[in-house]
Amino acid sequence: MFEAPWVPALTIVFLVTGLVCVGDLFIRRRGTSTDQAFSDDELIDINHGVMSVAMILMAWVMVEGVVAWTQVAIFAILALSLLPAFRRARGAAERVDLLGHAGMDVAMIWMLAAMPTLMSEMATGGGGSGHSHGGGDSAAVPTATPMWADIVNVGFVVLAAGTALWWLYRAATAAGHRLHRASYATMAGGMGTMLLLMNA
Repeated sequence: MFEAPWVPALTIVFLVTGLVCVGDLFIRRRGTSTDQAFSDDELIDINHGVMSVAMILMAWVMVEGVVAWTQVAIFAILALSLLPAFRRARGAAERVDLLGHAGMDVAMIWMLAAMPTLMSEMATGGGGSGHSHGGGDSAAVPTATPMWADIVNVGFVVLAAGTALWWLYRAATAAGHRLHRASYATMAGGMGTMLLLMNA
C-alpha cells in the first residue's frame, strides 16, 4: 500500500513490538489458571499486541468498512479497559504511562476511521495499486485531503512523537521493564510515521 521501502520496514517494527508484548503475556500467564482475570500489565500486553497486528495489516492493505469499524470498537474497548488501572496507578509517572497507552488506542481509532480520507487519492485511484506520488496533480486535486483532517492528523502525529519521547525517557530513567518501554516508544514512533505517510 505504501511505497516499497516502508512496507517491510514498518512490518519489522510492529512485528518486534508485537512479539515483545505477546512474549511477556505468555510468560506472565504461564502457570496461572485460565479463569484468572488479566492483570493491568497483561491488559497492556494485549493492547499493544493487538495494536501491532492492526498496524501490520494497515501497512499492507487499505482497511475499510466492517473490518475497520470492528477494529475501532476493539480499540475503544481496550482503551476503556485501562480506566481501572488508572485509578490503581501509583504516582504521576504511572498515570502518564497509562494515558500514553490509552492515547495510542485513540490514535489507532483515528487512523482506522480516517484512513480512507487521509489516503483519498489512492482510494479513488482504485484497487490495490501502490500509493505513488508519480501521478499528475490533476488527479490529486479533486481528492485532496480536507484541511480539518490534515490538522487533526498533525495533532495525532504530535501525540505519537510526545508519547515516544516519554517512553524513551522512562526507559532511560526508571528501573525495570526497559525493553517494554523501548517497544512502546518504537510503537509510538512507528504509528506517527504511518500517520505521516498516509497524509503525504
